[in-house]
Amino acid sequence: MTKIQSWEVSDAFWERVKPLVPAPERDPEKSYKRKIGGGRKPMPPRQIFEAIMYVLRTGCQWKALPKERFGSPSAIHTHFMHWMRAGFFVALWRAGLAEYDEMEGIAWSWQSIDGAMVKAPLALEAVGRNPTDRGKNGTKRHLLVDGRGVPLSLVVTGANRHDVTQLELVLEEIVIDRPTDIQQNLCADKAYDGKPALETIVAHGYIPHVKTRGDERQEKKRNPAWKARRWVVEVSHSWFNRFRKLLVRYEKLSDTYMALLHMAAAIIAYRKVGVIYG
Repeated sequence: MTKIQSWEVSDAFWERVKPLVPAPERDPEKSYKRKIGGGRKPMPPRQIFEAIMYVLRTGCQWKALPKERFGSPSAIHTHFMHWMRAGFFVALWRAGLAEYDEMEGIAWSWQSIDGAMVKAPLALEAVGRNPTDRGKNGTKRHLLVDGRGVPLSLVVTGANRHDVTQLELVLEEIVIDRPTDIQQNLCADKAYDGKPALETIVAHGYIPHVKTRGDERQEKKRNPAWKARRWVVEVSHSWFNRFRKLLVRYEKLSDTYMALLHMAAAIIAYRKVGVIYG
């Protein structure tokens, strides 16, 4: 059996994607040319989606897409922008979470939250001085995950924004309905160890579990088999970084960068139920 490349789209995955693809933008001039027998044929949606996947996985520039496989790079980017404006990528993430919830059950009981910074040398929006990178431009990804590390909420700011400033927004931006009939715990690191943050966590129906590194070291000494529950959010950030287009942010606009993050979040959710390479 031939191994599928990381950027290739399996038939099983495409069957989930296809119903969500937006209708093509109407261009009267192109429609007229096709009607009289001229102009190019519309680009197949699967070809467009696989090209976007290629960019996301390999980190190549849009204009560097292989023409012999995907056609015009500028046409691909035009379709990407149309799909982004139509809300396709967040809809795909939401659909992935719904299937994951149906097949495995979202692990609501123990959630984790944390931020991670990435370099953003070309960004014009949601960018700030990165205090860990000599003040160079950076972006921070604020992430909430379930007990298995599957992304539930995602907010992007400049690297100079403290995690606590985005806590409420992250908790309010969960893209799927959150149940109210089960006890839910929220794990966080010392960045959230303050009265306002704890009050926000409780106000949103969570039991807070905020521990410093020192607390965790002591717990580890008492019980060598113990693992900090918030490690799952750190693992989830590492999953995002495996998409080379996200490892360093070269997207200038917040909306295009968020669209790529939403697509990666969808892939992480679908991968949990074995769809991506099935």
